[in-house]
Amino acid sequence: MEIKWVEDFLALAHTLNFSKAADERHVTQSAFSRRIKQLETWLGTTLIDRATYPSRLTEAGEKFIPIAQETLKSLYQVRHGFQANQTLEAQTISFIALHTLSFTFFPPWLKEISDAVAPVFTRLRPDSGSVEGNVNALVDGDCDFLLTYVHPSVPLLLDASEFDYKVVGFEQIIPISAPDADGNPLHMVGRDEQPFDYIGYEKSSFFGHLLSELFALKMPEHRLVHEGSMSIGLKGMSIAGWGVAWVPHSLIAEELANGQLVQGADPSWNIPLEIRLYRSRNNQRGVIEKFWNRLPDLRNSSDHN
Repeated sequence: MEIKWVEDFLALAHTLNFSKAADERHVTQSAFSRRIKQLETWLGTTLIDRATYPSRLTEAGEKFIPIAQETLKSLYQVRHGFQANQTLEAQTISFIALHTLSFTFFPPWLKEISDAVAPVFTRLRPDSGSVEGNVNALVDGDCDFLLTYVHPSVPLLLDASEFDYKVVGFEQIIPISAPDADGNPLHMVGRDEQPFDYIGYEKSSFFGHLLSELFALKMPEHRLVHEGSMSIGLKGMSIAGWGVAWVPHSLIAEELANGQLVQGADPSWNIPLEIRLYRSRNNQRGVIEKFWNRLPDLRNSSDHN
């Protein structure tokens, strides 16, 4: 059965005149009559009483009207929904981002860029919790862009012939501690050569990789008192006085300013990072190209100095 047969029937049910209904449907009367007959054959019943003039519907024809109307309504609604979704998908840009970046850096950065690219719809996938998982999401095509911190100690193993990146920002990872009554660090890295209480990251996370590689030989004697996967959790543990944690400056700037947190080591323990946006060179969708071309590349910038 074809949808146009149902549309033809409803036009005929409205006019009860083959000639007028054919004109309304922009076909010849013979073609129109043939299509009505094809619908009747498919249904296995007669819809039109052709023995009378003007034509009238049979009992089956009367019963079929609401069914035909509801069928067409449902089909049109589904088609409209699919078309709208396809249009939305064509304009959708999907990201995967490290947890901290997703709520410190991502919102204002995206707003600034998308204002120049609009209209655009964005989707943010949750951080997988591991460096490998985030990279695989990009490699497997589960996202258009990977937004991540980058440091030479944590190679991302993305083939430069297949994946491109731009530096979109910079960050400092700061060792922090709750203050004592005098405003000095309650816990301090390397103070009086005494072990310090250390709040660490799970090994599979980006910062877990970073700190274990960077401080493998450098870290003074310490006691691991807590391990977590998210910087915001380590920040909370540090505020509560558990020990020293390395946390992105963007996440703790307010607490450092109001004295709720203090630096838990001298500045030589700060870790500078780049914030990079990666994409597959094979992703040629127009909205991706437009977005990418609007992005400045800060890799030669001195903003992080």
